[in-house]
Amino acid sequence: MSAMMRGNLRMAMSGVKGARWRSLLTMTGVIVGIVSVVTVIGIGEGVKRQVSEQVSHFGKDLITIRPGTMAKDHSLTSAGETDAVFGMGTISGLTTTDVKTVQRAEGTGTVAPLGVVSGAVDVDGRTYTATPVLATSFDLPDALNQKMAFGDFWDNNSSSAQTAVIGHDVAADLFEENVPLGRKFTLRGQTFVVRGVLNAFPEVPFSPTSSFDDAIFIPYQTAANITNNDANIYAILVKPEDPKALNDTVAAITADLKKSHGDQQDFNVLKPGQAAENGSSVVRLLTTWITAVAAISLFIGGVGIMNVMLLNVTERMHEIGVRKAIGATSRQILGQFMLEATVLSVLGGVIGILLSLAVDGLLYAYTDLKPVISWQAIVIATGVSLVVGIVFGTAPAIKAARKDPIEALRHE
Repeated sequence: MSAMMRGNLRMAMSGVKGARWRSLLTMTGVIVGIVSVVTVIGIGEGVKRQVSEQVSHFGKDLITIRPGTMAKDHSLTSAGETDAVFGMGTISGLTTTDVKTVQRAEGTGTVAPLGVVSGAVDVDGRTYTATPVLATSFDLPDALNQKMAFGDFWDNNSSSAQTAVIGHDVAADLFEENVPLGRKFTLRGQTFVVRGVLNAFPEVPFSPTSSFDDAIFIPYQTAANITNNDANIYAILVKPEDPKALNDTVAAITADLKKSHGDQQDFNVLKPGQAAENGSSVVRLLTTWITAVAAISLFIGGVGIMNVMLLNVTERMHEIGVRKAIGATSRQILGQFMLEATVLSVLGGVIGILLSLAVDGLLYAYTDLKPVISWQAIVIATGVSLVVGIVFGTAPAIKAARKDPIEALRHE
């Protein structure tokens, strides 16, 4: 670094220290923008990792069949979609006929539908309306690689019995005990007996799949009996007989379902990687809005830096005249004010990065979100703050460099 550059840097830092509050207010827009950029990247990467870990937990050969059509960006488009993994919350588009079609497809092994049963749950005179009741088959634990914490899952011989298996959190929330085996609840006027409690599922934000811990599972045939075959199927989970034949099984299921649907592909057969990539609409919406906020904040921050630097040029007119009178070139004056604007912007970026680390730490500690801070996010934030300083510092620097030294010396 040249002596001139070191001198300009010292002057820039001295100017920031001499007007701390003005400098801090000037950097606010940049700080907010950087916090937004780094935080949203961290949240996005964290959610992707959590979804990927959940999919890995369920197995690399798990096939997910969901209603909807595939958009050009390879994301599912289905009205009401809120689930990043299996599609709970989508409008029903699968039927019992689809389940039978999948079961007959070549290469399929384990097949477990997931359907929603509407209705309140009554336990000892208390009514719970927020507890999801899901209809499925006895193959669900095998499909999800999920173990039982207590008791057991029903088998093929009790697929039409009024029995239930509950999620990990339901035991304490509804029955106020850890092992409520043999306890009863009422759904749609029918009494069910709890025979098992599942282990806790991996948590994924913005995905009702995580609410499996809060869900009650009942046999699909029983659900059909008490709802007059009106249990809405939002996904069908499949494990192939041979994991190595995953692609062939997907192709067979797709062909059979398409034929069953009158040659219309209003469904999607997803392999594990595709299910992980199909992020939640909530995550996408969050990313879009925060990115917009970041862009606006950075623009405002840049305008603030430009305004302050223009004010600095006016206040330091005499200084500019003196420097030019003793031999400073227009290029040197330009470099001085460009560097000062860049210092303001980069300091704002550093403060923004530190604050974003604090925000991500709080999110990690107190929410289900597990943000991931990557070096790419830090580099992007630093680069953005540097560009903001250069772009918005150019006009004031040019104005200073073009000042006539005689007029500048006359300025009081």
